[in-house]
Amino acid sequence: MSQTASLSKYSGHGKLFLALEMGWETWKLAFSTGLGQEIWQVSIPARSQQRLGVAMDRARKRFGLSEGCEVVSCYEAGRDGFWVDRWLRNLGIRNLVVDSSSIEVKRRARRVKTDRIDARKLVTMLMRYEAGEGRVWSVVRVPSAMQEDARHLHRELRTLKKEQTRLINRIKGLLASQGVDGRMGRRGLLKPLEMERTWDGSPLPEGMRRRLELEVERHAFVHRQVLGLEAQVKRMMRKSSEAAVADVRRLASLRAIGRDGATILIREFGWRDFRNRRQVGSLVGLTPTPFQSGKSFREGGISRAGNRHVRGVIVDLAWSWLRLQPGSELSCWYRRRFASGSSRIRRIGIVAMARKLLIALWRYWAQGKMPQGAVLKSKAA
Repeated sequence: MSQTASLSKYSGHGKLFLALEMGWETWKLAFSTGLGQEIWQVSIPARSQQRLGVAMDRARKRFGLSEGCEVVSCYEAGRDGFWVDRWLRNLGIRNLVVDSSSIEVKRRARRVKTDRIDARKLVTMLMRYEAGEGRVWSVVRVPSAMQEDARHLHRELRTLKKEQTRLINRIKGLLASQGVDGRMGRRGLLKPLEMERTWDGSPLPEGMRRRLELEVERHAFVHRQVLGLEAQVKRMMRKSSEAAVADVRRLASLRAIGRDGATILIREFGWRDFRNRRQVGSLVGLTPTPFQSGKSFREGGISRAGNRHVRGVIVDLAWSWLRLQPGSELSCWYRRRFASGSSRIRRIGIVAMARKLLIALWRYWAQGKMPQGAVLKSKAA
């Protein structure tokens, strides 16, 4: 019988707990059958599906479990992504993907950390979670393969735009080191390098000119890629009948919300089923982290333990909302609370407003509730 067929029989009669600590060369596996029971660990080559099946058969025999026992597994979200979860679930194994930042650790200044200890810790916490201790960690909601694939377009476009900005800044910095005010447009330098003159009127040094030529070529290449992806996004917005694209169009109909911002919000968050506004704020890392001990109390700032793509975009959208939706309830709230404060207070306030704006936009695309006082774009826009 093949390993796949053997693994698919784990459906009842006892329970086997499995934690995977996944490295690049090897995977450390930790098996157990319950709290207070033996924990057996074994190493296998990384990504070896056959060896994982063999290890699970050995664990079943070691613990005296039946061939049809239920298997519950877990691993930390990280570089390996979600293919392991899909593979395990395809074999009939109930798997949990765990947010690594939510795993409890000892508060010593120096603590021992090895893959063996991590695997043991994971399987212990898995058994605690299955015993009813639901807050022992945070479980990651795994997107479908199609939902995950749909995120690549806007993430790559955002990455390329950042790279384009970095190249522009580098070119300007190199020219500034020679006393040259290098003006750049969308397609590159407005003046050829041969025409640029240093502080004393002489041509650019040979080494500097060659380096600048390479940087300009890189910028031109990245710019072409940006234009190609932007054209692809525009075609998708015009022609696609996908439900997520319809949500993007509806969200982008609000003044101050652009196509790119709406795409990131829907592709990153639109497929999730949020139960309340607290989940929305926590998944983007905009929830406060107060510290209270006895009579001592201080605010630790936002957690930042969330989706960085959405967190960066929603803060930018909050500034745009203030400018383009001045009559909305959110804008009025910000002006009452923060507008008269220092620049630091205003920056703190915009983060608080960004969280409120994200919740308002979620209610708009998921529940159809218009943000109070908000207006839609005109058809001409």
